[in-house]
Amino acid sequence: MSQSKVYFTDMRCKIGTSLLQKLDKLMKAAGIEQIDFSDKFTAIKMHFGEPGNLSFLRPNFAKAVADRVKALGGKPFLTDCNTLYVGRRKEALEHMTAANENGFSPLTTGCQIIIADGLKGTDDVEVPIKGGILLKSAYIGRAVMDADIVISLSHFKGHELAGFGGAIKNIGMGCGSRAGKMVMHCNGKPTVDQEICRGCGTCTRYCAQSAITLTDKKASINHDKCAGCGRCIGVCNFNAIVNSFDSKSDDVNRRMAEYTKAVVDGRPNFHISIVNQVSPCCDCHGENDAAIVPDIGMFASFDPVALDHACIDAVNAAPRIDRSELGKPLDSKDHFADIHPSTNWHSQLEHAEKIGLGTQNYELVTVK
Repeated sequence: MSQSKVYFTDMRCKIGTSLLQKLDKLMKAAGIEQIDFSDKFTAIKMHFGEPGNLSFLRPNFAKAVADRVKALGGKPFLTDCNTLYVGRRKEALEHMTAANENGFSPLTTGCQIIIADGLKGTDDVEVPIKGGILLKSAYIGRAVMDADIVISLSHFKGHELAGFGGAIKNIGMGCGSRAGKMVMHCNGKPTVDQEICRGCGTCTRYCAQSAITLTDKKASINHDKCAGCGRCIGVCNFNAIVNSFDSKSDDVNRRMAEYTKAVVDGRPNFHISIVNQVSPCCDCHGENDAAIVPDIGMFASFDPVALDHACIDAVNAAPRIDRSELGKPLDSKDHFADIHPSTNWHSQLEHAEKIGLGTQNYELVTVK
């Protein structure tokens, strides 16, 4: 496969030029104006940050992207899907409140916010995965699939399960509904925490496979009947039904790549990654550790695989910050493997390339 172009600009700003102006210049240099945005609904997929975490992208970055889309005639909205784990973003009302607390609103971003998989994370669309090897279809938040154009705006960082989090994780894991996230994290078989279960029976009414039964006022799931749709997780008001995070790093990375392909296939897509405050773990945590390397810059490309690879190379080439989880320099030149040695970030890009999502072979174009 031929090289993909990845465009880069650093974080230096001369007096009179802001970082947001540089981001706009980067987007234009990378070719965003090649997309026909005229009256098109444009999903800007990003992470609003778990409250307590301070390394997520500021709303200002989202506004710069939304303003560019509107200038080109598009109808942008910010979006993300609900989470599986118990936190402040597991259902749409809390998710929106968390986003508001972290500064995201129509006033600060210039566009509306839509939680793509609905109130309880059950509003999804089953989308075929062209060229899928592990999976044949993906459960994607409906609002993402209703959009005409998809733009990913990612905070590039480390990740405790995937090794790193960039464009592919932002789209693949981020656009998966709660059922989709369960498929990526495990094999779609939730379990009931008997200590939390109230025996209300709501889950039994929503199970189309009759896989859930009540015994002694406690629910249990028959995995032989369970289809892994995740509806029970969404309808449980007590967070008593959980998924089992039993997949290894390679499995999660490959499934995420296939989910990303399901999202972007057949429509225009564009990808931006901001490599600053590179925390060792995901912004899903209610806290963030110190950055592991100095701030690097902003990247943009039509190819999410090339973009992620360029960001990885840039982080690995950067000096370690002593007072961070990386600590003092090691012989290894792989910062992500040093942070999370049980992960294998290579599997994500290798599989993405294998299924035709993009190429790891890139040409870096610097925008000044």
